[in-house]
Amino acid sequence: MEPIHILLLIASYFGLLLLISYFTGKDDSNDVFFKASKKSPWYLVAFGMIGASLSGVTFISVPGMIGGQQFAYMQGVLGFFVGYLFILFILIPIYYKLNVTSIYQYLEQRFGKVSYKTGAFFFLLSRVTGASFRLFLVALAMQYIVFEALGVPFWLTVVISILLIWVYTNRGGIKTIVWTDTLQTLAMLTAVGAGIYLINSKLDWTYLEFLNSPEFTSKGQIFFFDDPNSKTYFWKYFIGGIFIAIAMTGLDQDMMQKNLTCKNKNDAQKNMFSMATLLVIVNFVFLSLGALLFIYAEKFGISIPVVDGKTRTDLLFPEIAMNQGLGTALAVTFIIGLIAAAYSSADSALTSLTTSFSVDFLNIEKRPKEDQKPLRKKVHIGASILLIVVVIIFNTLEGNVVSNLFTFATFTYGPLLGLFAFGILTNYKIKDKYAWIVALASIGLTFAITSLPTSIIGDYQFHWEILPINGLITFLGLILIRTQKD
Repeated sequence: MEPIHILLLIASYFGLLLLISYFTGKDDSNDVFFKASKKSPWYLVAFGMIGASLSGVTFISVPGMIGGQQFAYMQGVLGFFVGYLFILFILIPIYYKLNVTSIYQYLEQRFGKVSYKTGAFFFLLSRVTGASFRLFLVALAMQYIVFEALGVPFWLTVVISILLIWVYTNRGGIKTIVWTDTLQTLAMLTAVGAGIYLINSKLDWTYLEFLNSPEFTSKGQIFFFDDPNSKTYFWKYFIGGIFIAIAMTGLDQDMMQKNLTCKNKNDAQKNMFSMATLLVIVNFVFLSLGALLFIYAEKFGISIPVVDGKTRTDLLFPEIAMNQGLGTALAVTFIIGLIAAAYSSADSALTSLTTSFSVDFLNIEKRPKEDQKPLRKKVHIGASILLIVVVIIFNTLEGNVVSNLFTFATFTYGPLLGLFAFGILTNYKIKDKYAWIVALASIGLTFAITSLPTSIIGDYQFHWEILPINGLITFLGLILIRTQKD
């Protein structure tokens, strides 16, 4: 496809998002922006959250993982499912009982203001980095397939992407996102389905024939029990996946803000169970696409793209979809899916960052009514600028983006995991003024443990188990500053 055709596709898709924004943003009150007036249909939220959970990381980077670890990622996905059940039965009832706007308001009611601010700070840190990782990946792909040919620098690609997101989320906030996420999830899944069908057709396979082929068998191993030192070892992935889901969904304002727009607790629980079940299926399909991409590349001698001297398995999907003569249909569906991936997580991240900073740090709900909306809009602009800066910085990182994302998350979500676990599992109060010290010390100790030399830990490789280790250290630290029981 010519760059001008891709730009027309982007413009058309963006026009559709603006249309949705127009109808959902007629009331731009803070109640609508933060909570969608608690009127979102649960099934719409569930379907949209699939796209927000997958985002550009799954759309591009998860298929790229096949070359290094086959289907080992599914072990983590099974852990996700168990983690989502914890959210369904434990966290959602707590949030609805307290009727919170920001989930970190729970920490204020349970421990005090310092714990509250500490939890909110680590969310902001986690979400800024997480959203930036995801947006960076999609901006990189957009740069590779279209903007590079037009002479547009990477930083401008990032600015344009976030500016477009700001435009359609500026009024309706989370209400707009519930609807745009639904569109974006549909676009992403359609693109993956079309990719699998069209590439299989080129190889003269049906999907079932592909799954039963020797080529797939050589790349489709899911369970790894043989080497506890390896990152792909089952219990590392599975247990880590449980805590990743609890922390990155249940303790994340971005994801839970959508749940809190449902009419009641029961609807939110239906949403969570539906999303958890569908995500297991969808992630397997994404990994199947990854296996298919590598098989196709090997059969036709396609090299994995290299950008700035770095091998980018993340770019194998765009390389095959756009540059290997598989037809306009695959190119068009890929572009639409890529655009959807770009916006599906970044838009909700921008809204949740605005919500958290406004509610948790600026106490917007306690300010005069006439000051609340202008303040929210200023925070929205500030969050957009922050994302731009961080994404550009991330362009200097190496390696598979999904690995970088989860590795960073295991450090920044650990204090949140420890704080909430201590609040839920014990009846103790704490010396609230020391909560931030415990959180920072936890990250420092966790980093020290994971940086131990091979002379001490041998060939052991840390993976997602870093998160529960971090959370446990925080929990133990809170025991040291506990006071009387409630």
